[in-house]
Amino acid sequence: MTLDPPDSYQSRHLGPRAADRDEMLDIVGAPSLEALIDETLPARIRLAEDPDLPPPEAESDYLDRLRRLAGRNACLRSFIGLGYYGCITPSVILRNVLESPGWYTPYTPYQAEVSQGRLEALLNFQTMVADLTGMEVANASLLDEATAAAEAMAMLHRIRARARRRGRADRFVVSDGCLPQTIEVVRGRAEPLGLQVAVGRPDCLPIDETTFGVLLQYPDADGAVVDPGPIIARAHAAGALAAVATDLLALTLLVPPGERGADVVVGSAQRFGVPIGYGGPHAAFFATRAAHVRQMPGRLVGVSVDAAGRPAFRMALQTREQHIRRERATSNICTAQALLANVAGFYAVYHGPRGLTAIAGRVHGLARLLARELAALGLPPRHACFFDTLRVDVGSAGTRDRIRRAAEATGLAFRYAGDHDVGMALDETTRPQDVDRILRVFADATGAAWSPPPAGELPADDWPTAVRRTSAFLTHPVFRQHQSELQMMRYLKRLERRDIGLDRSMIPLGSCTMKLNAATGMRPLTWPQFAAPHPFAPPAQAAGYHAVFAELEAALCAITGLAAVSLQPNSGAQGEFAGLMVVRAYHRARGEGHRDIVLIPASAHGTNPASAAMAGLRVAIVACDEQGNVDLDDLQAQAAVHAGRLSALMITYPSTHGVFEERVQEMCAIVHAAGGQVYMDGANMNAQVGLTSPAAVGADVCHLNLHKTFAIPHGGGGPGMGPIAVADHLAPYLPRHPVVAVGGAQGIPAVSAAPWGSASILLISHAYIRLLGHNGAGEASRIAILNANYVKARLEAHFEVLYSNARGRVAHELIFDLRPFRAAAGVTEQDVAKRLMDYGFHAPTVSFPVPGTLMVEPTESEPRDELDRFCEALINIRREIQAVIDGTADRVDNVLKNAPHTAEEMARGAWDHPYSREDAAFPLPFVREHKYWPPVGRIDDARGDRNLACSCPPPAAWATGPRPGQSDGSF
Repeated sequence: MTLDPPDSYQSRHLGPRAADRDEMLDIVGAPSLEALIDETLPARIRLAEDPDLPPPEAESDYLDRLRRLAGRNACLRSFIGLGYYGCITPSVILRNVLESPGWYTPYTPYQAEVSQGRLEALLNFQTMVADLTGMEVANASLLDEATAAAEAMAMLHRIRARARRRGRADRFVVSDGCLPQTIEVVRGRAEPLGLQVAVGRPDCLPIDETTFGVLLQYPDADGAVVDPGPIIARAHAAGALAAVATDLLALTLLVPPGERGADVVVGSAQRFGVPIGYGGPHAAFFATRAAHVRQMPGRLVGVSVDAAGRPAFRMALQTREQHIRRERATSNICTAQALLANVAGFYAVYHGPRGLTAIAGRVHGLARLLARELAALGLPPRHACFFDTLRVDVGSAGTRDRIRRAAEATGLAFRYAGDHDVGMALDETTRPQDVDRILRVFADATGAAWSPPPAGELPADDWPTAVRRTSAFLTHPVFRQHQSELQMMRYLKRLERRDIGLDRSMIPLGSCTMKLNAATGMRPLTWPQFAAPHPFAPPAQAAGYHAVFAELEAALCAITGLAAVSLQPNSGAQGEFAGLMVVRAYHRARGEGHRDIVLIPASAHGTNPASAAMAGLRVAIVACDEQGNVDLDDLQAQAAVHAGRLSALMITYPSTHGVFEERVQEMCAIVHAAGGQVYMDGANMNAQVGLTSPAAVGADVCHLNLHKTFAIPHGGGGPGMGPIAVADHLAPYLPRHPVVAVGGAQGIPAVSAAPWGSASILLISHAYIRLLGHNGAGEASRIAILNANYVKARLEAHFEVLYSNARGRVAHELIFDLRPFRAAAGVTEQDVAKRLMDYGFHAPTVSFPVPGTLMVEPTESEPRDELDRFCEALINIRREIQAVIDGTADRVDNVLKNAPHTAEEMARGAWDHPYSREDAAFPLPFVREHKYWPPVGRIDDARGDRNLACSCPPPAAWATGPRPGQSDGSF
């Protein structure tokens, strides 16, 4: 008998049981798992031993250890503000959304018919943002406030350039009242694009014909509420456009920027029920005017109709636009913050307009009480007009230091600015006794006499009329119907049941790695010791977080073989941008700033060329051969042509086509010989971990999609994380931050608002690695490869596998070619994708990287019986296609063309199709037991793009629905 725990995380995470693996290997035709790996990976890049990771921890032991680490986070009562505020997540939302796999495991809603629940929730978010900001349209979230402001800058520049005004306008005026992290990120994004940023008081800075835009903060970083209207009018008079960064809670009381003429409004929805989490993840918002909707970055949820004419939600316009526009893409945004946007939207649904106004009024009233009492102590705030934030001149650095010591001893954290200023931001969690504690600290530190004011009504505001909100908001019934917990729970569950997540069935998306997100890794996220810390608190007050960061960085270095890691990029695309900017800084430091050419294979993910363009680099496309491999002759020729200007090669490994290219080290050597660096896109690391590494391949820098390989949930479209790992010579250039000391000595500007990106979800990847340990990480990669080759073996007699290596093996994903069926049966890859919904499955990746194909990635956590159900579904679909080819099924009116089939359609009295209801709804025996009913039929995508409706439709629309081709008037 062994004293080891009877169960391990590895046994719980890996899907196929031991007996299944043996039978699967027989079907695959490999004598052993190790032999299969030998046939899949080139021998020269295989690691000689497991990565230097600690042994695996038992789940209970890990949680016990993490609780001890959590106890090292000081959790002072934070009044720091600067875009991060305490809030209360309603329990009904915490339990039923943030902690529910029905909400955190689905993928981005590219297959809208099986995503209606979260699409409706995201439409609520868009409506909420548009209403509160006074704008006409809002997107379905961006990454954080700072990057949203940078996206606004880029969009305003495009709009100004398209207007073809006389002369060149490349100057962007930024108020010095903006958040410091926003100013830094905007500067960092402007420089490679050749844009000039002028920071200062906007009423003192020139705004002229050289200016394309301005950025204001309302209320500003110090709390001041200043009517943005005059500066916006001044910008418009000069031919420039205006963006305003703002606070949604404040806008329940303050006149919205849209009513003062703003062209873009951005900010963070964090304080709408999303914990601070040491910096994230939080949903940023981006709102603009309808005239600019086709220039707006990110995802836009709209309303169309399904085949029966019923209203149905879908993503519009920007869906994967990088794959079409590539280096001409207007943004590299790929991941949004859907889960957090949904939390924020539900917060607004639950509280409604009256509840939000009450919360804001209470916060402002407490701030006014604090201001009045500080003034009585002889310390009046700098600004008479404010919402929740005060800045006080305490007279000397000595007094400020005494206040700091007293505050920290009392468990309070303030912002310390300038030589002798103290800032405080109140929030939803502030209580009157907190105000008393703050005042006691100031009184004791200054020696002033003070006694608590009598309890009573909070002071009313005395704002100027120009900044008082008078317009209504959140008038749609959805924001007024769910204010009881019972109503809200039923609403959340109704939406959840309309979607397919991993809690329902396999999601076989290629290049997306939809693996199990273990509950053990999720549990610590909402512990107060990890949920509450402010990202700008002194690092010594977050020692538990920093212990996790240190262990995670060491593990990622061991896995990649590289020397240093930055955890700051908060999406994969941000990691791409950060990695390229690091390479650019390296070349510049060596006097080779002229190196501005990036070589990118034709098969690359579309964010690669988009990120390169954002980094101010020029893209040269490298051809691929018939097997999907990079054409080495073309690479050699391109490297020779661009040798003097070659900055980097961007590759994905295994390739985007799902194969370990045999000559990858030669590719890297060619680029290095020409003076360039090699950037590896980490999208396919799930086939590398423990078997090979970016360093073994020859890469200098890579980003790691923690929301793919390292088990952070996709959240229905985000959050994501994209840390970068770099070789030793690139470490000095890792990104800095303007508030907290991070990054390299010569680091690039911050790429995210928070120093460690979305810090709280790093706990999930930390758990994944520590629970698998040194051998389990590699075993996960082996099983991922086994599962993919098993799917190949079962289906290759029915569908052509487009790419495999010389030994017939694929990596962790594979591509099925459906193009022959278009001519033979009129059946497309979309028809197959929609028909899979009738079998209870989310579709694989459609038409990427090759049009007319399906890319399948089963992951290591799927068991054999689920793989078999998926394969049986596709085999039966192949029979259905054959029936069309043979003429026994109608070429137009068949189960594929009409899929998916809804319960409503099945229940109708008349049935006028040549196939039976049974064939439509229950095509295989297992479907009856596991039946998922798509809530809508096939959606009319073209109509949705022609008639954009991007806010909640009126309730009457659900009774009748807009007629095809008829606009519902949302714009």
